[in-house]
Amino acid sequence: MMRNLAIIWTSFKMALQEFRSNKLRTFLSLLGITFGIFCIISVLSTISSMQMAVNRDLKALGTKTIYIDKWQYTAGPDYPWWKYVKRPTPKYEELRLLKLKVPDAAHISFEMETQDKVEYGDNSLTGVSYYGNSEDFDKIQQVTIGAGRYFQQSDFDHGSPYIVMGYRIAERLFSRPDKALGQTVKLKGDKQAIVIGIIEKQGQSLIGGWDYDNCILLTYEYMKQMIREENAQPKLLVQASPNMSMEALTDELKGAMRSIRKLSPTQEDNFALNNIDNLSKFFDPIFRGMNIGGWAIAALSLVVGMFGVANIMFVTVRERTSQIGLKKAIGAKKGVILTEFLLESAFLCVIGGVIGMIGVFALTFIISSMLSFQVVIPLNIILLAVSICLFTGVASGIIPAFVAARMDPVVAIRSN
Repeated sequence: MMRNLAIIWTSFKMALQEFRSNKLRTFLSLLGITFGIFCIISVLSTISSMQMAVNRDLKALGTKTIYIDKWQYTAGPDYPWWKYVKRPTPKYEELRLLKLKVPDAAHISFEMETQDKVEYGDNSLTGVSYYGNSEDFDKIQQVTIGAGRYFQQSDFDHGSPYIVMGYRIAERLFSRPDKALGQTVKLKGDKQAIVIGIIEKQGQSLIGGWDYDNCILLTYEYMKQMIREENAQPKLLVQASPNMSMEALTDELKGAMRSIRKLSPTQEDNFALNNIDNLSKFFDPIFRGMNIGGWAIAALSLVVGMFGVANIMFVTVRERTSQIGLKKAIGAKKGVILTEFLLESAFLCVIGGVIGMIGVFALTFIISSMLSFQVVIPLNIILLAVSICLFTGVASGIIPAFVAARMDPVVAIRSN
């Protein structure tokens, strides 16, 4: 055991000595390894962070949820918009009928959306998203109230002139979001509304959807006083109960909607059932393609780096020929010489990988400040990079190590 540790320690010191004595030559030779590890970690970490952000955004849209709309959310390049545009929009009356026909659904909500201005005193914001919803909306979507409260049942029943405001809107109108509570603002059509709650800061979504930081929430009854229902992108949100499969919910909703809209067996569906859980499959090919591109660049760099490391090791073997002969003359076996040079080659690649990792850690701070999500480097990706460095080092140093191990000690000692 102590003998093996001594070999490892000696190889590590030799690698550091090689790097210190020939910094420029070694760094240029390791540049391919450095760039390859940089590509692997940066690409995989960015994609992993993007996937986590997308999954978080999809979860915010509602787990085990189907959106009933006139539009199909996941469509190919030949999207037949002309077919969907003629379909009728979902109606609030269909919400009550769905609750009767699909009693096993956990929650059903109606939602409307539009954009307009919000005014407070001399301050005015345009392009603010209005979301008008029925009772179960907050049970389907993750709406976290940071200050104040959400709507009560009486607010939904009477269409009370109350709103829940997004963090960014409150910040821009009142400097501090908590100052918005209890204030009266002016909405579309000069409607007056009292701010009763502030949504906790969410951050920008990668997939679109609800931008809670730049929106206001209203009850359906209050919002329909400002805009016609069919002009506000209406949709129905249906969430399955815990013991109900999405296939069963889809089948029940399809039958219920066809019955509600009195479609004959020969007529096509004039509605779309969009399974939010399936949206993640839409992004899988995109992330897969990005992964392949990153690995292709990294593989090319690693191959170049392997030749560089092999060149270093060949030069090292030549420079230490007499030392190798002396070691073999006093009893060092081929396996010991072979192991020393393989470990030294591996440690050199690890040094190149560490330089690449340092570059990635610096890059993550820049990327995170530019993107709408935080880039993190998972431990498994770091371990993968170290494993690749070790494998690359062994692969690139195997031939020089064999050359060193097979040297004749007498010839090697006389080489100088």
